[in-house]
Amino acid sequence: MISSIVITYNEESNIKECLETLKWTDEIIVIDSGSTDATVNIAKEFTDKVFVIDNIPYGLKRNVGIEKAKGEWIIWLDADERVTTELKEEILQITSRKDADDAYLINRKSFFISKFIKHSGWYPDYTLRLFRRTANIKFDAAKVHEKTNYKGTASKLNNELLHYTDRDFEHYTNKMNRYTTLSAQELCSKNKNASTSYFDIIFRPAFSFFKMYFLKLGFLDGYMGLVLCTLSSIHVMMKYSKLYFLNKTK
Repeated sequence: MISSIVITYNEESNIKECLETLKWTDEIIVIDSGSTDATVNIAKEFTDKVFVIDNIPYGLKRNVGIEKAKGEWIIWLDADERVTTELKEEILQITSRKDADDAYLINRKSFFISKFIKHSGWYPDYTLRLFRRTANIKFDAAKVHEKTNYKGTASKLNNELLHYTDRDFEHYTNKMNRYTTLSAQELCSKNKNASTSYFDIIFRPAFSFFKMYFLKLGFLDGYMGLVLCTLSSIHVMMKYSKLYFLNKTK
């Protein structure tokens, strides 16, 4: 039995296509973060296991999903991701084997405003997505970029997840504003300080652009690569600017 877990927040434009690609799993669990759009109603068309849980980090919400799962195997997705037919067949084949490993990494093929980004540090992008429930995998409480406690060996699947990370420019900027706030709060809680010499606000963003665009060959992604690398450097500047003001308030 395979259980799938999806975390959502205002994903009415994404959730249907995501869950359509998970209908082959034996159980779909949706953990919603208090959406104010039609996300929950759409999700209920696919499963009766929709739980609204707010005010805890995403990693802990994934843990709730794992606790509620009944399957021997668990796969988790974000609402902007899709399982291809090829990946589905590979997962079914893997999970039917008695000698299968406990955990598997799946590569993500990410799209930025409809363009596949092959460079800029975005590809390949292997993340732990498929595992046995008995592996006792848990996620930490980080506000963003949560990690697992898994220390064992994880094999890699051959097929990829499709990741439609940013549908348009407005979606990216809205997400950037939300994520930079969470990142700044995370750093502040760890007593990190934005440098008074403005190093974090000037040089970190500049180096971020240089690394993505030149060292990680972002220029090979064309115009959208330039846009992505520029916005990513602005992301860094916003994060440390917000941290600076949090430090002053603190």
